[in-house]
This record gives sequence, structure tokens and C-alpha cells, in this order.
Amino acid sequence: VQLQAFGGGLVQAGGSLRLSCAASGRTFSSYAMGWIRQAPGKEREFVAAISRSGTRTAYADSVEGRFTISRDNAKKTVYLHMSSLKPEDTAVYYCAGDVNGDSLAVTRVLRTYDYWGQGTLVTVSS
Repeated sequence: VQLQAFGGGLVQAGGSLRLSCAASGRTFSSYAMGWIRQAPGKEREFVAAISRSGTRTAYADSVEGRFTISRDNAKKTVYLHMSSLKPEDTAVYYCAGDVNGDSLAVTRVLRTYDYWGQGTLVTVSS
């Protein structure tokens, strides 16, 4: 499985941005997807996850209500729509795939993810 994230950039606080992650290889609908971020000088942290069919989602408390994860299995793409962005959202955002669990599984545990994309930088200016 290869994952490629894109859509990052520079945005002002309060603005919006949509990240995309395109997958190739293994059947996309056979694994859950997540977005993880890493701010400068900090450890990677969970942002959002979505189950194989898109039925279930999970969010970090820090982004709940501002970010929305979605997926289009026909296009083999997962999205992260980010709104009301804050400077503390500045980070490299990674998409990742999780082949474990059942069809409704979503995970916040980073070590569970099997496949990782290369990351895309989001910078939020104040």
C-alpha cells in the first residue's frame, strides 16, 4: 500500500484547508484510515480516524467540531477538512492505514497503523 498526502499549505488563523490522501495497492476499502500530525518539537499525535466503509469516525478532542474526516472508496482517497484553524494546528499531517480490526474499527493508537504516507505541511499564521 502506498499513501500520498497532499493539500497542505499556509493559511491564516480562522481559515480552512482540505487535505487529501490518495492510496494505491491493496483494496482501499479493506483498511481503516487515520490522520496523524506532528508539530515542530513534539511527538506525533492522533487527529482523526475513519472506518473502512466510512460509517464510524473518531477525533482528537483538540479538533472535535472543527475537523471532518471522510473517504471516497471509489476514488481511493481519504480527506481531512479543517476549519477554524488555529496556530497550534501547525504541523506535518500524515495519513495512515490500519488493516487490523473489523469493518467498524477506528483507532487512536498510532502503533496500530501499518501504512504511512509521507506527510504534508500545514502552517497556520496568527
